[in-house]
Amino acid sequence: MRNFNENTITDAVLERIAGATDPRIKEVSEALVRHLHAFVREVRPTQKEWEFGIDFLTRTGHMCDDNRQEFILLSDTLGVSMLVDAINHPVPEGATETTVLGPFFVQASPEKENGADISGPMEGDPMLVTGSVSTVDGRPLAGAVVDVWHSDDDGYYDVQQLDKIGDLAMRARFHTDQNGRFNFWSIKPAAYPIPHDGPVGDMLEVQGRHPWRPAHVHFMISAPGFEQLVTHVFVAGDKYLDSDVVFGVKDSLIREFVRHPAGRAPDGRMVESEYFHLNYDFGLKQVASNAKAA
Repeated sequence: MRNFNENTITDAVLERIAGATDPRIKEVSEALVRHLHAFVREVRPTQKEWEFGIDFLTRTGHMCDDNRQEFILLSDTLGVSMLVDAINHPVPEGATETTVLGPFFVQASPEKENGADISGPMEGDPMLVTGSVSTVDGRPLAGAVVDVWHSDDDGYYDVQQLDKIGDLAMRARFHTDQNGRFNFWSIKPAAYPIPHDGPVGDMLEVQGRHPWRPAHVHFMISAPGFEQLVTHVFVAGDKYLDSDVVFGVKDSLIREFVRHPAGRAPDGRMVESEYFHLNYDFGLKQVASNAKAA
């Protein structure tokens, strides 16, 4: 086939793909071509607009490094990350709802004992976090791995300021005790804008959108035989709950970060200033094979 035009080019590309031997690759490739061609026919871009689109994606790639993933930001701000999450994580009763991973998770999170203070050199309002991990029917899960990370009270993550603070902070990896519980101290996080000094920020500006996320604490929780939970818990009353730039807020994930006066905290620690307390109980969903076996 040759001499393609607006009406014949799509079928021609689909014919070339027909020889794909992997059924899933064939399915995804065909859908991509159909929808991408339909998008182009609908918006009818000029040559200059199409070149601008290619340049936008190129600049997005150039913004990516070990500490920043601009393509994740793009996926998040277009709602695609939450759509993929919703498709892949139907939530049974008793299981905690999922939300986006975000661009600031790092694999090399330090291992800490329950009760540790993970704030490092960061200053802010003290925050006690307590919680539990259980099955959907309420059985505690001992030894579950709980990764946590959050911003400081100016809205910045450690990886955004390593040149200033020198090491990771406000993140750690814990293990639940025999009762499925964990606890740690840190500082209360603040609402913050996602990085908007790159192409994703340019996109938000021309779309008339703000770059802000409501204050929250991230959690990634895993245990053998259960689906890994990626979620975060939002501060009740935050002004960005209804306009989160990455569409990650769910009512079940909003909690009061309760203000307490100085004194003895629930974990027995004496606190010399007022502090905040977040408590959240997480439920994990069994992987499909284990659920059937049970």
